[in-house]
Amino acid sequence: MQTVVIIVHLMIVSVMIGAVLLQKSEGGGLGMGGGAGFMSSRGTANLLTRTTAILAVGFFVTSLFLSWYAGYDRKPSSIIGTGAPAQTQPAGGAPLTPPTSGGILDSLKKTDEQQAPSGPQAPRSQ
Repeated sequence: MQTVVIIVHLMIVSVMIGAVLLQKSEGGGLGMGGGAGFMSSRGTANLLTRTTAILAVGFFVTSLFLSWYAGYDRKPSSIIGTGAPAQTQPAGGAPLTPPTSGGILDSLKKTDEQQAPSGPQAPRSQ
């Protein structure tokens, strides 16, 4: 279903681009040009204007349908959690203790000192 609507949507878009490019602009552009044609310039303008309007309505309808269809199976979820998130252990294995004095930086420094070095270490400033 979605593939069919996308193909129709792309066909509408391509025809609408062509209809807009064929319309006569102030500078002439890619318009139908002057002279004798099977339609007068007024008739051509009315036909292209109506065609563009119909294609624009089709474009909006297919766009709205595709956006509705994309969210059709989406289940609403609450931003307010139903329970407390689970606490996990840090990757180092040593549990972090809450800071008792000195602040969070001191407790992180103590945690780093407790862990065994796993490779080459950068020199630390004293």
